[in-house]
Amino acid sequence: MQQLILASQSPRRKQLLEWAEIPFEIVVRETDEAYPEGMAIAEVPIHIARNKALAVKEYLQKNNLGKTGAPILAADTVVVLGNRIIGKPKDRQEAIAILKDLSGLVHEVITGVVLITPEKETSFYDVTRVEFYPLTPEEIAFYVDKYKPYDKAGAYAIQEWIGVIGIKSIDGDFYNVMGLPVSRVVRALTAPGNLA
Repeated sequence: MQQLILASQSPRRKQLLEWAEIPFEIVVRETDEAYPEGMAIAEVPIHIARNKALAVKEYLQKNNLGKTGAPILAADTVVVLGNRIIGKPKDRQEAIAILKDLSGLVHEVITGVVLITPEKETSFYDVTRVEFYPLTPEEIAFYVDKYKPYDKAGAYAIQEWIGVIGIKSIDGDFYNVMGLPVSRVVRALTAPGNLA
């Protein structure tokens, strides 16, 4: 498989591509993660991922880095409770409040994926429904203080302690909750007419 460019600093996405044995290098540019008001929730992570991918594409072209033929992969993950997008917590207090909101309920994790090649752009999103058992205040405080989940949408990582002890059920792709529906990415990369 051709080497791709991962437009993400996420250690989880890096790990998932390594597990899938996809050759890649990381190139990241700062982008605004705002989105238009009224945009459909499922389109939000695709919109943010597209901006990440386009920023990297522009950077590579402008600096003539010779990688402009390599496919660029970007992704963004949002956590949705009801009709509310839950972002990354600013601090301890907000992380605790988010996990209290998620406790005992089902929420959705939506990852938008954008893959840009010189010929075309492919985009899709994947949805996983996650249900937490009721979490005690002590469990929530322990997790936040030990794992400091401030860089994670929804204030948790499913592969960490809180996921191990707190998740009641998952409907969908586990790896999507980690930040990348990697099996769908592989299929997009190897689809006829793409990059096989």
